[in-house]
Amino acid sequence: MTTIDVAIVGAGFAGLAMAGALRRAGRDDLVVLERAGDVGGTWRDNTYPGVACDVPAHLYSLAAHPNAHWSSTFAPGREIQAYLQDVTTREGLGDRLRLRTPMLGAEWDAADAVWRIDTGAEPLVARSLVLACGRLTEPHVPAIDGLESFEGPLFHSARWDHDVDLTGKRVAVVGTGASAVQLVPELARHAAHVTLFQRTPAWIVPRGGGEIPLAERERLSESPGDLARLRAELHAEGEERFASRSGDVAASASARAAAIAHLHAQVSDPALRAALTPDYAFGCKRVLLSDAFYPAVASEVVTLEPTALTAVDGSTLTAASGERYEADILVLATGFASTQQPYADLVRGDDGTLAEHWSEGMTSFGSTVVAGFPNLFVLNGPNASLGHNSAVLMAEEQAAYVVHALAERDRRPDRTLRVRPEAEAAYTEEIAAAAASTPWLTGGCRNWYVDDRSGRLTLLWPGTVQAFHERLTGSDGSEFEPARTPVTGSLPTHPHG
Repeated sequence: MTTIDVAIVGAGFAGLAMAGALRRAGRDDLVVLERAGDVGGTWRDNTYPGVACDVPAHLYSLAAHPNAHWSSTFAPGREIQAYLQDVTTREGLGDRLRLRTPMLGAEWDAADAVWRIDTGAEPLVARSLVLACGRLTEPHVPAIDGLESFEGPLFHSARWDHDVDLTGKRVAVVGTGASAVQLVPELARHAAHVTLFQRTPAWIVPRGGGEIPLAERERLSESPGDLARLRAELHAEGEERFASRSGDVAASASARAAAIAHLHAQVSDPALRAALTPDYAFGCKRVLLSDAFYPAVASEVVTLEPTALTAVDGSTLTAASGERYEADILVLATGFASTQQPYADLVRGDDGTLAEHWSEGMTSFGSTVVAGFPNLFVLNGPNASLGHNSAVLMAEEQAAYVVHALAERDRRPDRTLRVRPEAEAAYTEEIAAAAASTPWLTGGCRNWYVDDRSGRLTLLWPGTVQAFHERLTGSDGSEFEPARTPVTGSLPTHPHG
């Protein structure tokens, strides 16, 4: 049996940010568990043609590891993956990183005040557990009648089959979200024809950017101050976008007008433009960035079916409109199980599992700690996503909070942090009040930010990054119950093997 201070589950951006924050705070007694064979999370798993980030690369980086060498304003997926591999090396994680080591289960042992973690190998005991598992990990496969009867290659965009040759084939894509707008232009370059099933159109704004000249990369590399100022400028620009995404009347109208102008500039056919125009409020669903999607859809290579795919019979695909299409390859760009986290069934606290605690939607205090789950921290969990800025910034704020909370834990005789249920309830109400009038709840769309079971906003933080920073740094420890008298026989303070 191995006993360590902090076990981190997940080696994507959040997990690596957490490991780095702990080490810079002098906390080296940690382990990072990663079920896959490499680090990277989303950027390891998503390798579909055209995959890239829609946040400027210099902001989609860890503050402790700025990178002057991004090749493009919006980095391609493989480059982000390489960056995270480099961060792992720079952090010197070494044997603290355990690849191919899944968390099969985790149970709080109240008697010894530890988490007992099942990895399928040597038992692991941790005084604190950090779930940095991500929210876009498990592909969502919609219930489509006869889907299993499809005769050709069938896969989700997040599980791309690179053995399948698209050249000269009829490819059908289900979905017009963030992955599809990157994927479809690439497919249109190679496939004989692409049929695109659109349940709901997205608001799309110009992407801009492009390749960063080598001279500019060298300049930023030689001038860390300029790189820091660029990151600060991008951060500020992102914060300004909050107004248009969250329902500010003037900002939303201006952004909506820009999106409509972008559509009209790139699609000349009035009927196609109408099919691509959302009927819900700007910001209700994730706003997408693309300069290539509309031209691809307007080309002769792509057919837009403006209704959902409802049935599959061999190679024949039937839409809700009744139209039928033939396809050789079927790609599901249908998103992820985001509001019901797959890890929630695996984690058992004082009175049950996280899944049971979250049966009506995820709840927390500070988007990070959960009542009934002592010494547990969740990154990228309840209300920690953003619709306007870099999600990496949120993970870094949460990691800083965890470091602060662990110091509070160590000051307690029982070395245990239990969230007061009243604190979690008050934070949940705070989120609900802030979200009540936003497009995410009132904009007339279905989005992955809201849990269908309760109608609550459970994914997005309904404020700026700065507001989140102030909320977490303003916490004084009163979110936790008073310390209890230690139980006789509890594990020693120092780790042992």
